Amino acid sequence: MKPARGFTLVEMAIGLAIVGILLTMMIVPLTTQVDQQRNSDTQKQLNGISEAILGFAVANGRLPCPATPGTANTVAGAGLENKPAATCTLTEGVVPWATLGLPETDAWGRRFTYRVATALADDPTGGLQASFTLTDNGNITVTTGGGAPVNITTTAAAIVISHGKNGLGAYQASGVQLAGAAGDELANADANAVFVSKVPDPAFDDLVVWVSSNVLKSRMVAAGRLP
Repeated sequence: MKPARGFTLVEMAIGLAIVGILLTMMIVPLTTQVDQQRNSDTQKQLNGISEAILGFAVANGRLPCPATPGTANTVAGAGLENKPAATCTLTEGVVPWATLGLPETDAWGRRFTYRVATALADDPTGGLQASFTLTDNGNITVTTGGGAPVNITTTAAAIVISHGKNGLGAYQASGVQLAGAAGDELANADANAVFVSKVPDPAFDDLVVWVSSNVLKSRMVAAGRLP
């Protein structure tokens, strides 16, 4: 009878290496699929937020004000537009999710940055149905970024940003902002009126949507808010 022969250490090592390679080949596509799904889900959220903002304007004659970004969601009033009087307290903050009846965060669990042209978010006065007229426009600029940016628009009424997978510049549910945004991502997190929207690359994964002044006025006309 021949003696039983087991696997040598070399054979076991080779077998484990092959299994490791196969697992890696399976995990990488799975991770990519998860990232793609989260991007898709967040883009749908952005589109929904845009529609909610327009719906709010039709109902109230003005755009919603931002919510205070640094307020934790455990604090009373978190997610409500910061508007104690006839005008917005903030020009930029986060989407007022509680006011609009929307989820607080994107698919990565971070809040959406939101900036509004405050002249379009004031309370209507003098018995008017809207806080602005057909000749008024927003003052938010969206560019292509990079070394030679090209303006896509200079009259956006409002803009919403998901800071993507890396989340740099985004506010968390705790009210803490994630530091480290740089380059074109910093343009979307530095609290001024110039933003970048472009195809994602290794240094930029933000997702951006804005409300056109023309679309806003068109909706207001259709609703009878503007003549």
